[in-house]
Amino acid sequence: MFILKDNISEMNEFSALLSKFDQITLPEMENVQLMNRTDTKYVFNIQFLDKILQKLQPYYSVLNVSGSNITDYHTLYYDTDDLLFYKHHHAGKGNRSKVRYRTYVQSQIHFFEVKNKNNKEITIKKRIKICDDVSTINTEKVDFYHKNALVNDADLKPKIWVDYSRITLVNKSHPERLTIDINLNFKNETTTKYLNNIVIAELKQEKRKKSIFNEVLKTFSIRELSISKYCLGVINLYQDVKQNNFKSKLLTLKKISHESN
Repeated sequence: MFILKDNISEMNEFSALLSKFDQITLPEMENVQLMNRTDTKYVFNIQFLDKILQKLQPYYSVLNVSGSNITDYHTLYYDTDDLLFYKHHHAGKGNRSKVRYRTYVQSQIHFFEVKNKNNKEITIKKRIKICDDVSTINTEKVDFYHKNALVNDADLKPKIWVDYSRITLVNKSHPERLTIDINLNFKNETTTKYLNNIVIAELKQEKRKKSIFNEVLKTFSIRELSISKYCLGVINLYQDVKQNNFKSKLLTLKKISHESN
């Protein structure tokens, strides 16, 4: 994961804070995979993250992979040449799909994934473990896509890379995961964009209910903001795409990005 020089000390601070959490390993986290779930997203400026982590420490354990509490994700999203999946999301289509290849960098585990969201706002993720060339759509991937996606007849092409570092917290008292993504960057064949001063957090639950995380964010006046990293990447890399339905979210994101103490 590429980290801007100015962010290195910040990352060291977060690592030091996370070392004080109770630790959990990947095998221990199997009971809270939550492949069928509700997702609630929040976006905030990275300046708040250290204070938020301090408040969360008594209630959550942190995932530790190969000695690290901050793990790197390398994700390739597939779409059609005319960005059909992006257009479905922009139009607010009730049943929609995303297709991606994901590498968990520290563990060097690779998955081809289909992520569906139905018209009841339930997220259903299915995946297969793979080890072949990420940019190739082979027969195994095509068959898996046709079998599992809600939108399953598109001509898939590799479109954008989305990379970030992730902190994964697991609630100590009930099935709930919290992912906190930092150091976001988006890349296609011609352009790379960095969003290093924002955090995208996602609360994953069996069904939407009150969480200590919600209560902590309220103390910082941070509200729910549903945003797709894939759509955000498309907007940053393809300037001619339609984005008017995302206008209010993009304005909010710009304001968050420029917040200061």
